[in-house]
Amino acid sequence: MDNKDACVYVCPSAIPGPSSSEAKYVYVPLNKLKSKTLVNVYGVVTFFKQPFPSKGSDYCTTLKITDQSDVKVICTIFCKKLEDHPLIFRVGDIIRLHRFKAEAFRDSITLINTFGWSTVTFNGIIDSPIVPRTSSKSFFYGEADKRRVQELRQWAANQSLCSDLNTSLSSVQPHMYFDFTCQLLAKAVMHSGCILLKVWDGTRCQLPLLQVAVPPDELEGECTLAKDKMNLTANVLVYDNHLEVARDLKPGAFLRFYNLRALLQKVPGQLPDQPEHLGFHLHGGTVYGRGLRSLPAETPDLLSLKSVLEKHVDLDEHEEVNDGTLLEIWYTPPESIGAEENAGPAYTVQTCEHNTQRITLAQVKRSTPPLSCHVRARVKKYLPQQLYQCLKLFCSKCKTMKDVPDDSAVANIFLESARDNQPCDEQWAATSSANSREPGRTISMHVSKDMVGKSSHMQLIFIEGMTLDEISVLSRDHKNLVPVRSENSKMTRMDLTAPFLFSGKKRYYGCKQCSRNTFENPVFTGVETWDEQAVAAVLGVQMMQYRFLIQFELDDVTDTIEALLWEDAERFFHISAVDASGCQDLQDRIQTIMDTIQPPESSLEERPWMDFCLSVYTVKDNDRNKVCYQITNTEIVKQ
Repeated sequence: MDNKDACVYVCPSAIPGPSSSEAKYVYVPLNKLKSKTLVNVYGVVTFFKQPFPSKGSDYCTTLKITDQSDVKVICTIFCKKLEDHPLIFRVGDIIRLHRFKAEAFRDSITLINTFGWSTVTFNGIIDSPIVPRTSSKSFFYGEADKRRVQELRQWAANQSLCSDLNTSLSSVQPHMYFDFTCQLLAKAVMHSGCILLKVWDGTRCQLPLLQVAVPPDELEGECTLAKDKMNLTANVLVYDNHLEVARDLKPGAFLRFYNLRALLQKVPGQLPDQPEHLGFHLHGGTVYGRGLRSLPAETPDLLSLKSVLEKHVDLDEHEEVNDGTLLEIWYTPPESIGAEENAGPAYTVQTCEHNTQRITLAQVKRSTPPLSCHVRARVKKYLPQQLYQCLKLFCSKCKTMKDVPDDSAVANIFLESARDNQPCDEQWAATSSANSREPGRTISMHVSKDMVGKSSHMQLIFIEGMTLDEISVLSRDHKNLVPVRSENSKMTRMDLTAPFLFSGKKRYYGCKQCSRNTFENPVFTGVETWDEQAVAAVLGVQMMQYRFLIQFELDDVTDTIEALLWEDAERFFHISAVDASGCQDLQDRIQTIMDTIQPPESSLEERPWMDFCLSVYTVKDNDRNKVCYQITNTEIVKQ
């Protein structure tokens, strides 16, 4: 630009000026959606779930929308940040979706977010201000958007899509599931799996409310004794996946619970003629949209709530807290909460002879081992999720437990042994050999001369030079096949990573640490029946036993514990571990049992209650005593 002839040319701006919504976006009616297309849509929310963790690293929001075409479409949104998910407060809200992909799924169309997606939501109540709700800092909505929102509001009202599911505390009845809009007064952590939220909506419950006493120094927020006495405070116990939201709530915030449950409960020392008390539980899972969220203070939905709360501003919340005032309210310790929820038949029975009263998991954790006790709980989760991994090998001598070797590892051992193999030459054995189709590999079968002429089912056959697949096929018709290899023309065992015995579909393994290194001049006389025990003795093998090993996380509302099932696992399932190792039908039966204990995609409260006998004991862990729990003397109820 230093040249004196340099020029600067000024052209009209190529950047478009402000444009209307009509010019930027085309909105597709829900009945016109086509698979594999990128669309923008408007709709009325008829169902939604608050964001919940997906199986990956994202949170997932699921909702169902409709429009004037009366077609209902499911939408799924995946996003790492909770704050970027759509701000849906109630059924009937209006939502605008940009850059969503339409996909065909089970004879219907679904919508899923794609790169550059955005959402804006609006209150669905007629005549309320049209205020967009979005976390985006750059979005556009104009007069055309306002007209669309007004049209959808009017249509939804005519279709009764905006029916208010919210219930006031004064209208709650036992066993209801309901939505509840309220203000948080105080909160407290009861234990690692439960948070207490003390809330109110300014109305008085018609039934006595369950009060949960919390030491003042553990309560975050204001003292609620005056409201408690007036039956204005609802004590809501929040569990599982809802804890993340509950931890972030601050006293004074406005909340909405979705699918909250009301239960009549007894309190300790209650006389028979006294009424039960109403408690509230937000259990885990997202079934029926269960969840909670905070609401912005300026939300139009809160106008009526704020009006009611203002009538109680003169309540004295600074009443002195002492032993007398605490005794004036019903006190329900956490371990008693939800006691009658677990009434009724259980999916398991206890087979022990312990004459002991059932206790809660919270009490179990406070107990001093050793102890045997009875509990009733649900299975929150179990490990391993891949049930074939629950089958283990256990050495009763050195107490070693290990995984059953993978077929690929075993196959490699057989391949290495079969390469350039030369048949053994043992005086005690009658040998027959044949060349395989692979060059340099000879297959040999050795039988004790004492067994020659006997039925093959009575023989102990030593196999040399075969692959894993070959010996597996052969074992279908022969009961006792022992894989061996040649070392300096002498017979020796295979590496004990591989089975030392094939018997039908079953495979038996030995402990490397406790077995003899070699076997020489084995004695085959005097054995009437060749079973796995007799074969192990002849070969000098310390046989490993098949065991089931499963870790359950148990939950009974008061607390959770992790308990192992292994010593009595066969009794629990009514299935032998060694039989299951070679039978797909038995493995499928175990999977069916586990799917009943923890149905796929189920919430905790949908799972069956189970009675367990628990053993509480300690083990040494890095020179420290560690408390462990094991399920014993418990069986699945035969259906």
